[in-house]
Amino acid sequence: MTWFLSHLDDVGVFLAWHVYLSAVPLVLGLAIALPLGYLARRYRWLYPPLILGTGLLYTIPSLAIFILLPLLLGTQILDPINVLVAMTVYTIALLVRTVADGLAAVPDEVLLSATAMGYKRFSRLLRVELPLAVPVIAAGLRVAAVSNVSIVSVAAIIGVSQLGSLFTDGFARAFLAPIVVGIVACVLLALALDLLILAAGRALTPWLRNRRAS
Repeated sequence: MTWFLSHLDDVGVFLAWHVYLSAVPLVLGLAIALPLGYLARRYRWLYPPLILGTGLLYTIPSLAIFILLPLLLGTQILDPINVLVAMTVYTIALLVRTVADGLAAVPDEVLLSATAMGYKRFSRLLRVELPLAVPVIAAGLRVAAVSNVSIVSVAAIIGVSQLGSLFTDGFARAFLAPIVVGIVACVLLALALDLLILAAGRALTPWLRNRRAS
């Protein structure tokens, strides 16, 4: 605690960078996964290649992708954009199947009723299918958030500053305090993102709250 209080500013900067590198890819990954998941659900022949292809992205070792991306993007090794792109790729890998399965979980009779009420395909997707798929998508997003917080810390090995820098600093000096602070901060950040997504999911599905209350 003494070390934490005396290095509060440094920990705050590392935390801010960790939030940025973890949360922004969640938004970007979700924005890309939504249309991909819809295509996988809409066209059955696309489901196997899309799900398999995006799923394989998650098998790429994080350290390898952090090192390879500067060569592919023409960026510097310490450029945070490399981590943003890598984490967006991992988020897409986790969410495409989630989105497709969430849309597939919408009952056929609900889709038929919406069509009978005059909803066109796109408006039905936005106003019926996606809202009903929110619980499934939110669950996948919570997994992706926790995963991102964990994987981002690996980028400290290549010199990108965030909470993982506390691990490398503590290891290099054989000093436990920054390592413990980094672990606690990562856990709290993951918990905060998880609760934020959970709250957003509940806010977007008020009918579920009403059903539980009744």
